[in-house]
Amino acid sequence: METSVDQDGKTYSRFWFIFTLLVGTFTMSISQSSLSTAYPTLMRSFGILADTVQWLTTGFMLVMCVSMPISPWLLNNLSFKRMFILALALFDVGTLMIVFTPIQLGEDGFWFMMIGRVMEAFAVGVLFPSYQSVLLEITPKDERGTTMGIAGLVMGSALACGPFVSGIVLKFFNWKALFIFFMIVITVIIALAQTGLIRDVMARHETHLDWLSVLLLLGLVGLMKVIDQIGKKNVNWSLNGVVLVVSIIMLVAFIGRQFKLTTPLLELRVLFTFNYDLAILLTSISYIALIVTTIIFPLYYQGVLHVSPFVSGMSLVPGAVFLSILNPLTGKLADKIGFKPTMLLGMIMIVLGWVIGTLSLTKLNLGVMIFAAMIIEGGNAFVMMPAVTLGANSLPNDLVPHGTAVITTIRQVLGSTGVAVSTVILTSVTQIALGKGLSHQLASLKGYHSVFLVMVGVEVMGLVLACLIRNSQKK
Repeated sequence: METSVDQDGKTYSRFWFIFTLLVGTFTMSISQSSLSTAYPTLMRSFGILADTVQWLTTGFMLVMCVSMPISPWLLNNLSFKRMFILALALFDVGTLMIVFTPIQLGEDGFWFMMIGRVMEAFAVGVLFPSYQSVLLEITPKDERGTTMGIAGLVMGSALACGPFVSGIVLKFFNWKALFIFFMIVITVIIALAQTGLIRDVMARHETHLDWLSVLLLLGLVGLMKVIDQIGKKNVNWSLNGVVLVVSIIMLVAFIGRQFKLTTPLLELRVLFTFNYDLAILLTSISYIALIVTTIIFPLYYQGVLHVSPFVSGMSLVPGAVFLSILNPLTGKLADKIGFKPTMLLGMIMIVLGWVIGTLSLTKLNLGVMIFAAMIIEGGNAFVMMPAVTLGANSLPNDLVPHGTAVITTIRQVLGSTGVAVSTVILTSVTQIALGKGLSHQLASLKGYHSVFLVMVGVEVMGLVLACLIRNSQKK
């Protein structure tokens, strides 16, 4: 079994290090997408409306986006082992709060649960870019594609498996069992990390934390909150317009400050590298395809094909399995034939999947749509993590933590924007068609057709960008 040397000069098993790291991160990642299946149950338990319960996902996303850019500073100022265990412990404490949420308090109890959810989100946001930086650091450059392909299981599979896992748990237990499951796994991982499976593998360069930069980062919260309001009914756009303007000013000030500081919180000069910029756009476009698939396809299954929520959730499994199988293989392929041909193949698959879906909408065939989703998710395996690796290979080693933080944050923002825009298109086109006297099914089909056509256009743009990738030898 292959061994490496940590910062203290002691050998450790790279296999068990990566295994422990990925199992912990995978479990935390599932929590990001697992709650949508439990919404109806939670609404009944707390006596709350849909727009309130959605804060469990919206709030999670907002906090996660803010904590992601802080991860490079934490990697530079804490040993990775301490940072990893603290992040998992914070997640565990937040989950424990959720498990002990007093349901009898109604909506007040829900907001107690929300505090625990925020703690979970902060831990996930800090760890998500960090684990990618660490994997890139401990892996030789010519093996990075393979390692990051395995890491892609965390990103893609967790997102796709979340609704499936929660659907299975909720079929046999109450909603708290889902969080008890998370807590048990994370507690085991903390115990394993304490035994020495997780080591301090990153060189530290201690710096002062620029609190003003952290404060300005809250502009991301405002931006993401406004994006989340797109397409919803009875939105106060006067207030949201002010929030949007203030948020943009804060983010512009944050960007300007990073270029002035000697040791910025987030080194944005990474954006001056051509291949790195392509990597950001490609990983974001593939992520949009993945997250829209996991949200729009189940809506089509339930709203047009009239299948049960359980069948709808199970219909996501083939795509998730295909993605999981391909991720390690695509990493090896990128190491052997290069990133450009690998990502070109992936973008062709994603475009083809959306085209098949577009042409098959009116056939009302569940099997064909599952096949289209599989092609889209399979193509994602050829693009998302290879793009992250391409971006890292385009940067000096000391900038890789900043590069992964930037790329992960932008991907999250653009992915959320993609979902919001898709939802607006679906709702608006459907309402217009209903106004013209079409039946609900025909109107819905027009809405889905418009969403699929837009996604085809977005992914074709990704295919063009993949053609622009340059040779990525590190200088």
